[in-house]
Amino acid sequence: MEEPDKSQVFSKYPKFLRNHHATHFVCDTLRMAISGGIGAFELDQMMELDMEVHHHEVSQPVSALSTVADALPVWGSSRRFSSGDHDGSLGGPPEEIGHKVAAALVGTFLGILMCYGFLGPLAAYMGKLNDAEGEYFRCLRVGLISFIKGSAPILSVEFARRTIPSQVRRRSRNWRRRVKAAAPEARRRPCRTPTTTALARSSSSRRRAAMAATTAARGKWPMPTSSPQ
Repeated sequence: MEEPDKSQVFSKYPKFLRNHHATHFVCDTLRMAISGGIGAFELDQMMELDMEVHHHEVSQPVSALSTVADALPVWGSSRRFSSGDHDGSLGGPPEEIGHKVAAALVGTFLGILMCYGFLGPLAAYMGKLNDAEGEYFRCLRVGLISFIKGSAPILSVEFARRTIPSQVRRRSRNWRRRVKAAAPEARRRPCRTPTTTALARSSSSRRRAAMAATTAARGKWPMPTSSPQ
């Protein structure tokens, strides 16, 4: 997690590594979970805050492009009228005025075409891409937080699968077959989450302490040779 580019796990997924924000999103969350001292609820809030900041950053170019697109029709018409006013042709003969009005209408048409035919759809498409990326990070967030809470890896994947939109979501049978084929070693060895590992260590330490106390008590007070009547 400190160097994901050199990781044997992440190197199997080059497309994921090329998404630097997603890589840092996963690695930072797992690093905080392993370090301890922070609960699953706080980690969920941190991931939500990270997603909000990232969404605000990627939404700024879309807002700027939409503003430019909305201003293009007005800019085309005002540009033509202002250029005609400087040479005094608005007060000339009717044919000159008609020529300038026609030029203003052409400028308005070009502005409308650029607004609703190019820049407007481009801004809408960029917004759809940002929404799809937000769904991707939401899927990562749900899978990570369910794993940190102590769910089994296959169940964490199921939690994440339920957040995928229905039109691109795989069926349960298909993704289970794909997960088992991608990680056959997961069936041979148990996978412990940070929460379950900490619980196992604490329970084993309690058992050792209880056994030591029992041994000390037996050395101090001899065991009865016969059961009490």
